[in-house]
Amino acid sequence: MIQQHIPGINHADSPNFFLMAGPCAIEGEEIALRIAERIVAITDRFAIPYIFKGSYRKANRSRVDSFTGIGDEKALRILARVGREFGVPTVTDIHESHEAAMAAEYVDVLQIPAFLCRQTELLSAAAKTGKTVNIKKGQFLSADAMRFAVDKVIDSGNSKVLLTDRGNTFGYQDLVVDFRGIPEMRGFGVPVVMDCTHSLQQPNQSSGVTGGKPALIETISKAAIAVGADGLFIETHPDPANAKSDGANMLHLDLLEGLLEKLLRIREAIR
Repeated sequence: MIQQHIPGINHADSPNFFLMAGPCAIEGEEIALRIAERIVAITDRFAIPYIFKGSYRKANRSRVDSFTGIGDEKALRILARVGREFGVPTVTDIHESHEAAMAAEYVDVLQIPAFLCRQTELLSAAAKTGKTVNIKKGQFLSADAMRFAVDKVIDSGNSKVLLTDRGNTFGYQDLVVDFRGIPEMRGFGVPVVMDCTHSLQQPNQSSGVTGGKPALIETISKAAIAVGADGLFIETHPDPANAKSDGANMLHLDLLEGLLEKLLRIREAIR
């Protein structure tokens, strides 16, 4: 099922969940390569299929002075280099229809941000590139409503679709995860991913900087695997406190190996 939806993934025949992980944003070549090298070593040892994640541009920011990127082409070239050097697929977000063809020249998976998951033209443009399309579930939508987003991609001629849950809006400044949504979305016949870091965001803080609860990443990850998630999405960084984007809810890179080891035991127990 994984190979069908994500061509080129390593360990395609592994019984394990797959992992989409990396920094929130591409901050530079050296740090991207360092993060990728570390995660590839871990996932190879555990035979976990791996996709390197990095946003080439951050379009949805709380404040106008927030970091948005190092330049589109520069960041996309770094993503392409990571893919070549480590032999893994790469994923990045797109925000407008005209970005789809540009990003598709560099990466293997195009990600639709949660706020944009209903944008028909954007979904269709991503689908028409022929790349795998990862659609994040809107914080404002039920799991069942995501069937229509899947249909838009398939009706545009592309059956390589993933769905990623990233929590539901709870009041004005928090999110909660309804784990019933994972088996419900798997019923659409596509792999379902749990975003274990963004689902712990605390958006719309009075400071203009999004907060988070990274201490609960392990809890969210364990629950997701227990209810049958096909993959996990985890933003990770060697120095989250100084990351240029989303540092408040990222997993410290040093903690990734131990977390994955625990999750593999849960996966084995439910198989």
